[in-house]
Amino acid sequence: MSPLVILVGPPGAGKTTVAEQLADRLGVAFRDTDRDIETTTGTSVQDIFIDHGEAHFRALEEKAVAAALTDHDGVLALGGGAVLSDGTRALLAQHRVIFLDVGLAAAVSRVGMNGNRPLLLGNVRSQMKGLMDRRRPLYAEVARFTIVTDALDAQAVADRALQLIEGDR
Repeated sequence: MSPLVILVGPPGAGKTTVAEQLADRLGVAFRDTDRDIETTTGTSVQDIFIDHGEAHFRALEEKAVAAALTDHDGVLALGGGAVLSDGTRALLAQHRVIFLDVGLAAAVSRVGMNGNRPLLLGNVRSQMKGLMDRRRPLYAEVARFTIVTDALDAQAVADRALQLIEGDR
């Protein structure tokens, strides 16, 4: 069993929203690894960061991604930082991955002052720029395809993803 497609990208790229739409349109299940972690631990991602730190969360995330890659056959959305793991990037090399890219202005606008994003506390624009600068090469490394989402709504991104999936079969 293997996911039909995996979406990666920074906060604000629309991974979860697009994954839900894609799954619905393809008639397959949707899964989000951040939600998996919250279900398994019984606590929010934000609280895990606060109570146990980023390293603990990343360990949970690595396990959640590995599990989802082996027991999910629908559309999978990964948390924005999942690509930080060397092991996760190696596992993703065997899968169809779409990088939902988003520019800084659009990402900040979409994320806003969302307190549920622990790595963006403080100066959101500055934090987001640093995060995107560090992660963009990692997203590109694992991606078979890239969709720039800045000027697109979720439906248009899902349309483009469907075209890429159909062309890759």
